[in-house]
Amino acid sequence: MKKTFQKTLLALTFLVVSNIVFAQAPNKMSYQAVIRNSSNALVTSTAVSMQISILQGSANGTAVYAETQISTTNTNGLVSIEIGGGTVISGNFSTIDWANGPYFIKTETDPAGGTNYTITGTSQLLSVPYALYASNSGSSIPGPQGPQGPAGNDGAPGSQGPIGADGPQGPQGLTGATGAVGPQGLTGATGPQGLAGSVGATGATGPQGPIGATGPQGQTGATGPQGLQGATGPQGPQGPLTPGTYNHYIGEEFGGGVIFHLWKDPQGVEHGLIVDKIDLSINQEWSNITNILIGPNAQIGWDGLSNSTAIVAQNGHSISAASLCLNSTNGGQNDWYLPSIDELSLLWQSRFNVNKSLDNIGSSTVLTYTANYWSSTEFANDAAWSFYFTNGTSDSSRAKFLTQYVRAVRAF
Repeated sequence: MKKTFQKTLLALTFLVVSNIVFAQAPNKMSYQAVIRNSSNALVTSTAVSMQISILQGSANGTAVYAETQISTTNTNGLVSIEIGGGTVISGNFSTIDWANGPYFIKTETDPAGGTNYTITGTSQLLSVPYALYASNSGSSIPGPQGPQGPAGNDGAPGSQGPIGADGPQGPQGLTGATGAVGPQGLTGATGPQGLAGSVGATGATGPQGPIGATGPQGQTGATGPQGLQGATGPQGPQGPLTPGTYNHYIGEEFGGGVIFHLWKDPQGVEHGLIVDKIDLSINQEWSNITNILIGPNAQIGWDGLSNSTAIVAQNGHSISAASLCLNSTNGGQNDWYLPSIDELSLLWQSRFNVNKSLDNIGSSTVLTYTANYWSSTEFANDAAWSFYFTNGTSDSSRAKFLTQYVRAVRAF
């Protein structure tokens, strides 16, 4: 766990606030960090405690100032503090000689809000905040400019910071007006009628024979006894289905969930897709393996079952959105899986009828229209497809470690 948090703190956004337009510097520096737990999930809306030290000379140098602070992370796991505004342990922030560097910031964090600082990170202040340096430089008048020194060697590239959380979705634009209906085309001319064929000659009528005399009616015979009822024969095979007709309908409660799509194969056999009555999770990562490509077996746009099977078969897999679905027995069924991106698109198109049915079924939850639902379709080594139910769009750049909604489907 320590290694995970330390890696997070080394990729922080560091801000120095210098109120240049005021006569006196604020003697504070803004500092921000993203906090994650041992499962690499964001620690959101939680009070965390931090001990901050200003080190002089090197990353293991003497602490010229130290303080403690308690702050609360936001919904993206971001904590923001002002160094110089906490509870002082040692030193005086306003008397630090920023010209006598280099200086390093050392942070120690307890994500539980206590004093058990299990997360440590140290980073160098590569430039002194202007306002803080100017406040103890002795003069605000710049001296004459010296000659330009030789260019130094390029420094090694810094490590890439964590992917930032997505911003909120903007409002949907207004629907444009419907264009005018075009004029109806002219009716084509009627072709000429063909000639009538000639009528054949009528044959001669033969003479009518004489009508024979009617014989006397015989007596009615007695009714015989009723015979034994025969055995019922075997049932014949089912005849072919009429094209365009189905035994089921969209929105029908069936097979442990609600039907959201129907189709027939070339032989006329009816098939369909069923969605679970509840979400299995609202904050599940796509997989615990976040940066290894599975490949074509998990990148099918229409076959969620094949994708799900490939995800859980990955080396080192322990938990994923796909495994939640494959292990589910909701509705007495055991063949649920994480839908592909195309299956999620079909579900979104039928959400009106599906949500009407779910709303009338006890212990069910409707599809959340503001949510991003995970699909089982992989996009890259560190990203997978998801579907945004607000406006019916798919997103291929969702990082695998992000947490999203999960709803299982099955087929019949």
